[in-house]
Amino acid sequence: MQDFVWPSSGWRRAANYLHHRLARIPGTSYAIAAGFASGVAASFTPFIGLHFVMAAFLAWLIRANIFTSAMGTIVGNPWTFPFIWTAVYYVGCWLLGWPTSEDPINQTYAILNQHTLVDIIKSPFDILGPFFRTIFFPMFIGGILLGSIAWVACYWPLFKLISRYKINRAMRHKKAKSRRKLNLKGLDDNLKKAEETNVPS
Repeated sequence: MQDFVWPSSGWRRAANYLHHRLARIPGTSYAIAAGFASGVAASFTPFIGLHFVMAAFLAWLIRANIFTSAMGTIVGNPWTFPFIWTAVYYVGCWLLGWPTSEDPINQTYAILNQHTLVDIIKSPFDILGPFFRTIFFPMFIGGILLGSIAWVACYWPLFKLISRYKINRAMRHKKAKSRRKLNLKGLDDNLKKAEETNVPS
């Protein structure tokens, strides 16, 4: 958990590792990049606990890589969620033309703290109704817009990076194969020369 919140190797090295890990996954550059972008987009929705499922479903719809969609949900983490939730809430209120709360997070806690878990189970619509109308719905609307923007912003640079990595890797493999062929050819020539010199006259 500590390494997830703050990588011990450092953020730059962790990002570099993630890039190489993504690029080595079997599949097209589109499928890998689109899958990861789907996970990023799903992180902008307020459906906490369902981001993996939503990312996988979105990746399945656009024929992207489902495994990389799960990796993309790492964008939604304890460091980023406060900023994401605040942003999608205010954008959602702006799109709907609704007035915003000064502190939506504390307002949510206030709504939930007024009731016990038993009360919520007995009458969930009466207790959680104000939360869904004033907080959750604007976050959902804002999450659609910001999630779509995040998908595009993540897909294009990642697609180019993965494509370049795959091309360079293919060229390295081709060069290594050519060197092996040259080495084998040189070995064969040496063996033939040795056989010719050892043939009795």
